[in-house]
Amino acid sequence: MTSQIMSESPARPERVSIGGVPIDIVSQNQAVRYVGTLLDSKTQQMIRIAGVNAHFVNIARRDKQLGDFLRKSTLNVADGASILLAARVFGRKIPERVTGIDLMVDLCKYAAESGKSVYLFGGMDGAAEGAASWMRKHLPSLRIVGVDRPEHGKEFDPVVVEQVRTRIRAAQPDFLFVCLGVPRQELWIEQFTSDLPVKVVMGNGAAFDVLAGFFVRPSQRIQELGLEWAYRLWKEPARLWRRYLIGNLTFSMAVLGQLAATLVRLR
Repeated sequence: MTSQIMSESPARPERVSIGGVPIDIVSQNQAVRYVGTLLDSKTQQMIRIAGVNAHFVNIARRDKQLGDFLRKSTLNVADGASILLAARVFGRKIPERVTGIDLMVDLCKYAAESGKSVYLFGGMDGAAEGAASWMRKHLPSLRIVGVDRPEHGKEFDPVVVEQVRTRIRAAQPDFLFVCLGVPRQELWIEQFTSDLPVKVVMGNGAAFDVLAGFFVRPSQRIQELGLEWAYRLWKEPARLWRRYLIGNLTFSMAVLGQLAATLVRLR
């Protein structure tokens, strides 16, 4: 897949707006190819990627900074079955769910094949190191030029930020993966990366934690059925019930409200 990256200037994928958040209508393969063609086109603008689910949209609707970030992002992939369903409500079909962790792994495969480098920042204590170990085992040719995890809660401390930025600047990675959770990772990216020598930056939630083995994903079948949210709710009901039960209802109401507004305009 990744060896077939095209060299011509890429056309922007079509998008569908869901809850005010633009979502790119791409498969995982197409997302990787698009990033590759942007890199091959020698674009001077930093490529910013986000994996968007219902929770993401809910936060973006009340958090102007996150909403603005997503509207300016280079690529927003559909990281949730609810996003696929919502797109269909508006008559658009997104080929498949593209999870942040799976896209990150495929981008790392592309980086390994093309000689590009990656920098890992964030995650739980030890997660970035665990994710790096996983990558070295499965992608031995991948150049990991930095693994960074400041003390929890100090990611925005001015002294810590400048130390991290100094290390990233020295490493000059092609890809920077930031795992601080939504919306903190997007805020960190917005505030502190624009002048760094990084070509691609992606916020990726708990991706490092999963690769490090701190959390276990459900079976592939459960993922294909779009029920990963139910699995996570079953595993962590006290922490996630509000996000999935109330959050999914909030998201559904937002989609229905957007549909009603669209129908009124079409009258």
